[in-house]
Amino acid sequence: MAVLPIIITGEPVLHTPATPVTAFDSELSTLVADMFETMEEAPGVGLAAPQVGVGLRIFVYDWIDENDTHWRGVAINPELWQSTTPILEPSEADEEGCLSLPGERFGLMRADRVILRAVNLDQKPFEIEASGWLARIFQHEYDHLDGVLYSDRLRGAEVKAAAKAIRKQGWGQPGNSWLPTEEQLDA
Repeated sequence: MAVLPIIITGEPVLHTPATPVTAFDSELSTLVADMFETMEEAPGVGLAAPQVGVGLRIFVYDWIDENDTHWRGVAINPELWQSTTPILEPSEADEEGCLSLPGERFGLMRADRVILRAVNLDQKPFEIEASGWLARIFQHEYDHLDGVLYSDRLRGAEVKAAAKAIRKQGWGQPGNSWLPTEEQLDA
């Protein structure tokens, strides 16, 4: 397994819809293992294949909810159904971050309930009904597969704040990435 570089906003693979997985082989298994390792090292609760430069419809997730239920898995060729969300001003509790906009957090309203349908590495179909933060994680990662970053969904003052942060960091153009390492975490 290996920790992979995480692509930062501006790279075309992050802004282009990903293609379905057709080959369930050892290369796919290695990619998924590397994605889990990268997500853990970053640290994050989800990671989509486009974030590591691979334009395939895959994401991994790892999160422990308020009931100490551990949600860990891979979603390959997922479909996502979500409840409708009224457009409201987000609160601090609605802030999200993204490994492709490292260190930045902005408020974003998301649907509170979703249904995720996908297959795992063994091509076995599964379905998860999720609410709260797990629903938010699924929506965030699924968006990556459609070439959408959470910053693309911001409203109001958050739009200007995100644009300013991206400009200040020199992002928004191809060629930017970062490699999660223990040294970075200790800094």
